[in-house]
Amino acid sequence: MAKRGELDLTGAKQNTRVWLVKVPKYLSQQWTKASGRGEVGKLRIAKNQGRTEVSFTLNEELANICDIDGKPSSVSAPREHRFHLQSVGGQTLTVFTESSPEGQPEGNSESKNNQLSLEGIVVQRAECRPAASENYMRLKRLQIEESSKPVRLAQHLDKAVTTNFKPVANHQNNIAYEKKKKEDGKRARAEKQQVLDMLFSAFEKHQYYNIKDLVDITKQPIIYLKELLREIGIYNVKGTHKNTWELKPEYRHYQGGDKSD
Repeated sequence: MAKRGELDLTGAKQNTRVWLVKVPKYLSQQWTKASGRGEVGKLRIAKNQGRTEVSFTLNEELANICDIDGKPSSVSAPREHRFHLQSVGGQTLTVFTESSPEGQPEGNSESKNNQLSLEGIVVQRAECRPAASENYMRLKRLQIEESSKPVRLAQHLDKAVTTNFKPVANHQNNIAYEKKKKEDGKRARAEKQQVLDMLFSAFEKHQYYNIKDLVDITKQPIIYLKELLREIGIYNVKGTHKNTWELKPEYRHYQGGDKSD
């Protein structure tokens, strides 16, 4: 067993020669239905006047096609196929497999511990094509019809669905925001010195205020009020009086023992 990050080259030592074959989509889909059941069809390789001829016959049980809803269709997949052989073209093509270590689920390609193995070298390329027949034409017609069907359909409901959230014209958050916006708009800006006097008068009574209380006291727009507070005050971002304003040291003048309120 190769360690993490190494490549298992057993296939290269055995000089395994493989074919790279392109197959129709419907054929690969039918093969997946035979998982664990063994035979998917028969492959015949023959010589005809010195030329190699390869044909594939699909298992009769796998010829049944299902529609998009999973129901059996009246159309069946073509069983007879021919291989059109192609040269590798001077390329070096190899086949790798990836397997999960014991105790991990198969198909977990994101795992860094997966084992990567070289299975063989491609010596022949081919394309598997179905024989032209009426059955194949019907299959193509079915595929076109299925691909044109919409994935989602509008459905008329006789009664309202009560298991989900009901739509509302306007949410409470939006209503509260609009109300606050209107209230701020109604507040006219007073003279700067007049607002500063109100602020100093408030801070003579208490040392700390949150912005909401100062808005209620001054009746000023919050943006305008914050501009003035930055000139005369300090905003506490931590400690016992977090999220409150207090005057800068040079402006402080408190009454009696109310300094610690």
